[in-house]
Amino acid sequence: MTFCYSTLLVILFVHFFSTCNAANSNLFREYIGAESASVKLSDVPINSQVEFHFILAFAIDYTTNNNHPSPTNGEFNVFWETNHLGPAKIASIKDHHANVKVGVSLGGDSVGKDKAFFAPKSINSWVKIAVSSLTSMIKHYNLDGIDIDYEHFKSNPEIFAECIGQLITELKKSGTISFASIAPYDDGVVQNHYLALWRKYGNVIDYVNFQFYAYDKIGVSQFVSHFNEQASNYGGGQILAGFESGGGGGLGPDNGFFQACQELQGKGKLGGIFVWSADESTKSGFKYEKASQDLLASG
Repeated sequence: MTFCYSTLLVILFVHFFSTCNAANSNLFREYIGAESASVKLSDVPINSQVEFHFILAFAIDYTTNNNHPSPTNGEFNVFWETNHLGPAKIASIKDHHANVKVGVSLGGDSVGKDKAFFAPKSINSWVKIAVSSLTSMIKHYNLDGIDIDYEHFKSNPEIFAECIGQLITELKKSGTISFASIAPYDDGVVQNHYLALWRKYGNVIDYVNFQFYAYDKIGVSQFVSHFNEQASNYGGGQILAGFESGGGGGLGPDNGFFQACQELQGKGKLGGIFVWSADESTKSGFKYEKASQDLLASG
Protein backbone atom coordinates (compact mmCIF):
# COMPACT_ATOMS: atom_id res chain seq x y z
CA MET A 1 0.00 0.00 0.00
CA THR A 2 2.81 2.40 0.91
CA PHE A 3 4.63 1.56 -2.35
CA CYS A 4 1.53 2.28 -4.40
CA TYR A 5 0.90 5.56 -2.59
CA SER A 6 4.52 6.65 -3.01
CA THR A 7 4.50 5.68 -6.66
CA LEU A 8 1.34 7.71 -7.17
CA LEU A 9 2.99 10.74 -5.57
CA VAL A 10 6.00 10.40 -7.86
CA ILE A 11 3.76 10.13 -10.92
CA LEU A 12 1.78 13.19 -9.87
CA PHE A 13 4.97 15.15 -9.17
CA VAL A 14 6.47 14.27 -12.55
CA HIS A 15 3.21 15.19 -14.29
CA PHE A 16 3.04 18.49 -12.40
CA PHE A 17 6.68 19.30 -13.11
CA SER A 18 6.41 18.53 -16.81
CA THR A 19 3.15 20.45 -17.14
CA CYS A 20 4.69 23.51 -15.51
CA ASN A 21 7.96 23.50 -17.45
CA ALA A 22 7.66 21.59 -20.71
CA ALA A 23 6.27 24.50 -22.75
CA ASN A 24 8.86 27.11 -21.75
CA SER A 25 11.45 27.83 -24.43
CA ASN A 26 14.37 30.20 -24.93
CA LEU A 27 13.40 30.83 -28.57
CA PHE A 28 13.68 34.44 -29.77
CA ARG A 29 12.54 35.46 -33.27
CA GLU A 30 12.85 38.76 -35.13
CA TYR A 31 11.24 39.84 -38.39
CA ILE A 32 13.52 41.92 -40.60
CA GLY A 33 13.65 43.53 -44.03
CA ALA A 34 10.11 44.71 -44.69
CA GLU A 35 10.52 48.41 -43.99
CA SER A 36 14.18 49.38 -44.17
CA ALA A 37 16.97 49.03 -46.72
CA SER A 38 19.62 49.98 -44.15
CA VAL A 39 19.02 47.53 -41.29
CA LYS A 40 21.66 44.81 -40.98
CA LEU A 41 21.58 41.39 -39.37
CA SER A 42 24.68 42.39 -37.43
CA ASP A 43 22.85 45.43 -35.98
CA VAL A 44 20.65 43.19 -33.85
CA PRO A 45 22.10 42.04 -30.50
CA ILE A 46 22.30 38.24 -30.25
CA ASN A 47 22.45 36.55 -26.86
CA SER A 48 24.36 33.27 -27.13
CA GLN A 49 22.10 31.71 -24.47
CA VAL A 50 18.97 31.76 -26.63
CA GLU A 51 17.87 30.08 -29.84
CA PHE A 52 17.68 32.95 -32.32
CA HIS A 53 15.69 33.11 -35.57
CA PHE A 54 15.77 35.96 -38.06
CA ILE A 55 12.69 35.94 -40.31
CA LEU A 56 13.04 37.74 -43.63
CA ALA A 57 9.89 39.65 -44.59
CA PHE A 58 8.67 38.83 -47.18
CA ALA A 59 8.69 36.37 -50.07
CA ILE A 60 5.42 36.63 -52.01
CA ASP A 61 4.00 34.66 -54.93
CA TYR A 62 3.36 37.85 -56.90
CA THR A 63 5.08 39.54 -59.82
CA THR A 64 7.61 42.20 -58.93
CA ASN A 65 5.96 44.84 -61.13
CA ASN A 66 5.49 47.71 -58.69
CA ASN A 67 2.65 49.29 -60.65
CA HIS A 68 0.49 46.23 -61.15
CA PRO A 69 1.70 43.23 -59.11
CA SER A 70 -0.34 40.09 -59.70
CA PRO A 71 -0.48 36.56 -58.26
CA THR A 72 1.88 33.97 -59.75
CA ASN A 73 0.29 30.75 -58.44
CA GLY A 74 3.18 29.73 -56.22
CA GLU A 75 6.14 31.33 -58.01
CA PHE A 76 7.72 33.17 -55.07
CA ASN A 77 9.79 36.31 -55.49
CA VAL A 78 11.92 38.25 -53.02
CA PHE A 79 10.21 41.32 -51.58
CA TRP A 80 12.43 41.92 -48.55
CA GLU A 81 15.11 44.62 -48.74
CA THR A 82 18.17 42.70 -49.95
CA ASN A 83 20.71 45.52 -49.57
CA HIS A 84 22.11 43.98 -46.37
CA LEU A 85 20.11 40.76 -46.33
CA GLY A 86 21.70 38.79 -49.15
CA PRO A 87 23.30 35.32 -49.17
CA ALA A 88 26.75 36.49 -48.04
CA LYS A 89 25.42 38.44 -45.05
CA ILE A 90 23.19 35.54 -44.02
CA ALA A 91 26.10 33.09 -44.24
CA SER A 92 28.28 35.46 -42.22
CA ILE A 93 25.82 35.94 -39.33
CA LYS A 94 25.31 32.17 -39.09
CA ASP A 95 29.07 31.56 -39.15
CA HIS A 96 29.60 34.02 -36.30
CA HIS A 97 26.66 32.83 -34.19
CA ALA A 98 26.06 29.09 -33.91
CA ASN A 99 22.66 29.71 -32.30
CA VAL A 100 21.26 31.67 -35.28
CA LYS A 101 18.94 30.34 -37.97
CA VAL A 102 17.26 32.34 -40.72
CA GLY A 103 13.82 31.80 -42.21
CA VAL A 104 11.59 33.59 -44.67
CA SER A 105 8.02 34.72 -44.14
CA LEU A 106 5.53 34.09 -46.94
CA GLY A 107 2.73 36.47 -47.87
CA GLY A 108 2.34 39.39 -45.52
CA ASP A 109 -0.33 42.07 -45.58
CA SER A 110 0.48 43.85 -48.82
CA VAL A 111 2.43 43.89 -52.06
CA GLY A 112 3.15 47.39 -53.30
CA LYS A 113 0.01 49.40 -52.56
CA ASP A 114 -2.30 46.39 -52.83
CA LYS A 115 -3.24 43.60 -50.47
CA ALA A 116 -1.31 40.35 -50.92
CA PHE A 117 -3.88 37.62 -51.50
CA PHE A 118 -3.43 33.90 -51.26
CA ALA A 119 -4.80 33.04 -54.70
CA PRO A 120 -3.93 29.54 -55.97
CA LYS A 121 -5.31 28.32 -59.30
CA SER A 122 -5.45 24.77 -57.95
CA ILE A 123 -3.96 22.86 -55.03
CA ASN A 124 -1.71 20.64 -57.15
CA SER A 125 -0.37 23.37 -59.42
CA TRP A 126 0.27 25.82 -56.57
CA VAL A 127 2.08 23.26 -54.42
CA LYS A 128 4.25 22.05 -57.30
CA ILE A 129 5.33 25.57 -58.29
CA ALA A 130 5.73 26.75 -54.68
CA VAL A 131 7.93 23.80 -53.71
CA SER A 132 10.15 24.40 -56.73
CA SER A 133 10.49 28.19 -56.39
CA LEU A 134 11.00 28.15 -52.62
CA THR A 135 13.53 25.33 -52.78
CA SER A 136 15.64 27.44 -55.14
CA MET A 137 15.25 30.57 -52.98
CA ILE A 138 16.01 28.76 -49.72
CA LYS A 139 19.15 27.15 -51.12
CA HIS A 140 20.35 30.40 -52.70
CA TYR A 141 19.95 32.42 -49.51
CA ASN A 142 21.05 29.62 -47.14
CA LEU A 143 17.77 29.64 -45.21
CA ASP A 144 16.52 27.19 -42.60
CA GLY A 145 12.75 27.52 -42.49
CA ILE A 146 9.56 29.27 -43.52
CA ASP A 147 6.90 31.32 -41.76
CA ILE A 148 3.33 31.52 -43.09
CA ASP A 149 1.86 35.02 -42.85
CA TYR A 150 -0.89 35.25 -45.46
CA GLU A 151 -3.58 37.64 -44.23
CA HIS A 152 -5.95 37.91 -47.22
CA PHE A 153 -7.48 35.04 -49.15
CA LYS A 154 -9.08 34.19 -52.46
CA SER A 155 -9.52 30.58 -51.42
CA ASN A 156 -11.51 28.76 -48.79
CA PRO A 157 -9.89 27.45 -45.58
CA GLU A 158 -9.71 23.87 -46.86
CA ILE A 159 -7.74 24.82 -49.99
CA PHE A 160 -5.42 27.03 -47.91
CA ALA A 161 -4.85 24.16 -45.49
CA GLU A 162 -4.01 21.70 -48.25
CA CYS A 163 -1.70 24.06 -50.15
CA ILE A 164 0.28 25.21 -47.11
CA GLY A 165 0.20 21.85 -45.37
CA GLN A 166 1.49 20.02 -48.43
CA LEU A 167 4.12 22.72 -49.04
CA ILE A 168 5.55 22.39 -45.53
CA THR A 169 5.40 18.61 -45.69
CA GLU A 170 7.28 18.46 -48.99
CA LEU A 171 9.95 20.97 -47.93
CA LYS A 172 10.55 19.07 -44.70
CA LYS A 173 10.57 15.69 -46.43
CA SER A 174 13.28 16.86 -48.83
CA GLY A 175 15.33 18.35 -46.00
CA THR A 176 15.03 21.82 -47.51
CA ILE A 177 13.73 23.31 -44.23
CA SER A 178 14.10 22.33 -40.59
CA PHE A 179 11.23 24.42 -39.18
CA ALA A 180 7.93 26.00 -40.14
CA SER A 181 5.78 28.54 -38.32
CA ILE A 182 2.48 30.31 -38.79
CA ALA A 183 1.55 33.91 -37.91
CA PRO A 184 -2.24 34.22 -37.50
CA TYR A 185 -4.13 36.92 -35.63
CA ASP A 186 -7.57 37.38 -34.08
CA ASP A 187 -9.76 37.90 -37.15
CA GLY A 188 -12.60 35.59 -38.13
CA VAL A 189 -11.50 34.96 -41.72
CA VAL A 190 -7.83 34.66 -40.80
CA GLN A 191 -8.52 32.29 -37.91
CA ASN A 192 -10.79 30.10 -40.01
CA HIS A 193 -7.99 29.56 -42.52
CA TYR A 194 -5.22 28.96 -40.01
CA LEU A 195 -7.27 26.73 -37.74
CA ALA A 196 -8.21 24.57 -40.74
CA LEU A 197 -4.48 24.30 -41.48
CA TRP A 198 -3.69 23.55 -37.84
CA ARG A 199 -6.32 20.85 -37.50
CA LYS A 200 -4.99 18.87 -40.46
CA TYR A 201 -1.29 19.74 -40.56
CA GLY A 202 -0.44 20.93 -37.05
CA ASN A 203 2.02 18.05 -36.76
CA VAL A 204 4.39 19.69 -39.30
CA ILE A 205 4.13 23.22 -37.81
CA ASP A 206 6.75 23.98 -35.18
CA TYR A 207 5.86 27.45 -33.90
CA VAL A 208 2.89 29.81 -33.70
CA ASN A 209 3.85 33.49 -33.93
CA PHE A 210 0.42 34.72 -32.95
CA GLN A 211 0.16 38.46 -33.71
CA PHE A 212 -0.94 39.68 -30.29
CA TYR A 213 -0.17 43.26 -31.38
CA ALA A 214 -3.12 43.07 -33.77
CA TYR A 215 -5.43 43.40 -30.75
CA ASP A 216 -6.40 46.84 -29.50
CA LYS A 217 -4.18 48.13 -26.69
CA ILE A 218 -4.55 45.81 -23.69
CA GLY A 219 -3.20 45.28 -20.17
CA VAL A 220 -1.22 42.43 -18.64
CA SER A 221 -4.20 40.34 -17.53
CA GLN A 222 -5.88 40.73 -20.92
CA PHE A 223 -2.69 39.70 -22.70
CA VAL A 224 -2.36 36.58 -20.57
CA SER A 225 -6.03 35.80 -21.18
CA HIS A 226 -5.61 36.19 -24.96
CA PHE A 227 -2.47 34.05 -24.83
CA ASN A 228 -4.31 31.27 -23.01
CA GLU A 229 -7.20 31.48 -25.48
CA GLN A 230 -4.90 31.09 -28.48
CA ALA A 231 -2.93 28.32 -26.79
CA SER A 232 -6.25 26.51 -26.53
CA ASN A 233 -7.12 27.24 -30.18
CA TYR A 234 -3.74 25.93 -31.33
CA GLY A 235 -3.67 23.11 -28.84
CA GLY A 236 -0.30 21.40 -28.48
CA GLY A 237 1.49 24.18 -30.36
CA GLN A 238 4.50 26.19 -29.23
CA ILE A 239 2.95 29.65 -28.84
CA LEU A 240 5.23 32.68 -28.79
CA ALA A 241 4.41 36.03 -27.22
CA GLY A 242 4.93 38.94 -29.58
CA PHE A 243 5.04 42.72 -29.64
CA GLU A 244 5.53 45.49 -32.18
CA SER A 245 8.63 47.50 -31.34
CA GLY A 246 7.44 50.60 -33.18
CA GLY A 247 4.20 50.90 -31.20
CA GLY A 248 0.83 49.65 -32.39
CA GLY A 249 -1.70 47.57 -30.49
CA GLY A 250 -1.58 44.73 -28.03
CA LEU A 251 0.71 45.03 -25.03
CA GLY A 252 3.86 47.05 -25.58
CA PRO A 253 7.29 46.42 -24.03
CA ASP A 254 7.01 49.60 -21.95
CA ASN A 255 3.50 48.79 -20.75
CA GLY A 256 3.76 45.37 -19.14
CA PHE A 257 4.76 42.94 -21.91
CA PHE A 258 7.71 41.57 -19.95
CA GLN A 259 5.59 41.27 -16.81
CA ALA A 260 3.11 39.18 -18.79
CA CYS A 261 5.92 37.03 -20.18
CA GLN A 262 7.29 36.40 -16.68
CA GLU A 263 3.83 35.34 -15.56
CA LEU A 264 3.52 32.95 -18.50
CA GLN A 265 7.06 31.70 -17.94
CA GLY A 266 6.27 31.01 -14.29
CA LYS A 267 3.36 28.83 -15.40
CA GLY A 268 5.46 26.96 -17.97
CA LYS A 269 3.58 28.41 -20.95
CA LEU A 270 6.02 30.79 -22.65
CA GLY A 271 7.02 29.23 -25.96
CA GLY A 272 9.34 32.14 -26.79
CA ILE A 273 9.19 35.79 -27.83
CA PHE A 274 9.07 37.36 -31.28
CA VAL A 275 9.35 40.97 -32.40
CA TRP A 276 7.99 42.93 -35.32
CA SER A 277 10.46 44.25 -36.34
CA ALA A 278 14.19 44.92 -36.48
CA ASP A 279 13.48 47.69 -39.00
CA GLU A 280 11.48 49.58 -36.37
CA SER A 281 13.79 48.71 -33.47
CA THR A 282 16.71 50.65 -34.92
CA LYS A 283 15.13 53.80 -33.44
CA SER A 284 15.30 52.42 -29.89
CA GLY A 285 18.73 50.83 -30.19
CA PHE A 286 17.28 47.31 -29.93
CA LYS A 287 16.77 47.66 -26.17
CA TYR A 288 13.64 45.52 -26.28
CA GLU A 289 15.46 42.74 -28.11
CA LYS A 290 18.10 42.74 -25.37
CA ALA A 291 15.46 42.63 -22.64
CA SER A 292 13.53 39.85 -24.39
CA GLN A 293 16.59 37.66 -24.76
CA ASP A 294 17.72 38.31 -21.18
CA LEU A 295 14.31 37.18 -19.94
CA LEU A 296 14.37 34.03 -22.07
CA ALA A 297 17.96 33.20 -21.09
CA SER A 298 17.13 33.56 -17.40
CA GLY A 299 14.23 31.13 -17.63
